[in-house]
Amino acid sequence: MDENQTRQNNLLDTTDCLEAVGIFRGWKNAFFVIVILCLLLLQASFWLVDTGYIKSEGKPETLQVIAPPMIKPQPNIWPPPAKDLVKPLKNDSKEQPTGEAAEIKKAAEEAVAEPNKTPQQATPKTGFPFGLSFKHLSWAIRLANGLLILSAILYCLSMLFSLKVSLIGRLGGINHISRAFFLSLIMVILLLPWQIVFDGIIPGVIYTPYELVKQPFAEQSSIFAITIHYLRFTGYWLLAVLFLIFAQLRSGRWTKSVLRRLEVI
Repeated sequence: MDENQTRQNNLLDTTDCLEAVGIFRGWKNAFFVIVILCLLLLQASFWLVDTGYIKSEGKPETLQVIAPPMIKPQPNIWPPPAKDLVKPLKNDSKEQPTGEAAEIKKAAEEAVAEPNKTPQQATPKTGFPFGLSFKHLSWAIRLANGLLILSAILYCLSMLFSLKVSLIGRLGGINHISRAFFLSLIMVILLLPWQIVFDGIIPGVIYTPYELVKQPFAEQSSIFAITIHYLRFTGYWLLAVLFLIFAQLRSGRWTKSVLRRLEVI
């Protein structure tokens, strides 16, 4: 009688642990998708700026300044006064100027007709499709950074809780879930922006819009500088993605191992 009661209690405990495993697995997969999407957004933002599709608005040290204080706008010195161009064309004869003189006279007449027209207005610069500017990209990077940090930490915690449930319920697959937890922990450590804490000595995968514009190695032509530049924004990112994928694969093996041991599949 006592043995039957003990078996029933063990069965109930195992069932509760399986339900907990199902909950943690669902949230773990959801956080995995969010982390992957945020990482892809950060990498796409880097390539948009690096390839020149989106131009940064000013130099890094003046990105936060809207307008210089107490500086009067300089007068528009283009085009030159029309009288300076027309004066050499004055002639008492009734003959019309030809050749180069006619072109100069035509340009002077157009300048008088549209005095406020500038070369920049004549040839407007087109930006990225859908009107995406660097300001919009900066907001997207900040949003992705916040979601990435929170989702990555919760993903690692879901691995830890799954490990604890496996140990308490004796569900098996401890080898796989332990490896998955440590892989996810390393991924979180790589993601965090350590360059802000350690003043750029140890970088993280996450970067700010200021760092994306600054890019100290981007303007140098040496092979070493270019290699460091792309390792910082691409190679480091790829390493974190690999750790994330390996952790997800290990957790999948853990789930299959638990279900096989309990003869569910």
